[in-house]
Amino acid sequence: MSKLTLGSYPHMLGFEQLERLLERSAKSGNEGYPPYNIEQTSDFSYRITLAVAGFAEEDLSITVEDRQLVIRGRQGDDGAGRVFLHRGIAGRQFQRMFVLADGVEVGEAIMENGLLHVDLTRAAPESVVQTINIRKG
Repeated sequence: MSKLTLGSYPHMLGFEQLERLLERSAKSGNEGYPPYNIEQTSDFSYRITLAVAGFAEEDLSITVEDRQLVIRGRQGDDGAGRVFLHRGIAGRQFQRMFVLADGVEVGEAIMENGLLHVDLTRAAPESVVQTINIRKG
């Protein structure tokens, strides 16, 4: 069985970049921590919510790198000198990556009750009709 790619469809032109984005997203290495939700808040807006209990604002960074939203968390070692009988609260670093489509912009980030909310907006698509003149060759 051969692998189907967007290039396998002759009527879909110029989608090579989309195929590369899909491959990059699949290889991003996102593990299951921290858990997150993605919700559509309107026709042209979204919200990503990450459960980041135990992280302070200064422990988190949010960047956009080459059309990827990258959210990183790194906590300092607060366990020095403390003796834990049980340590079930994760304190490890993380990196979550989300591939953004053209036209999607990152808005504000809000931290509340151990949840990090990142708002995204997408520009409304324009309906464009273009007439191409035919000339004699």
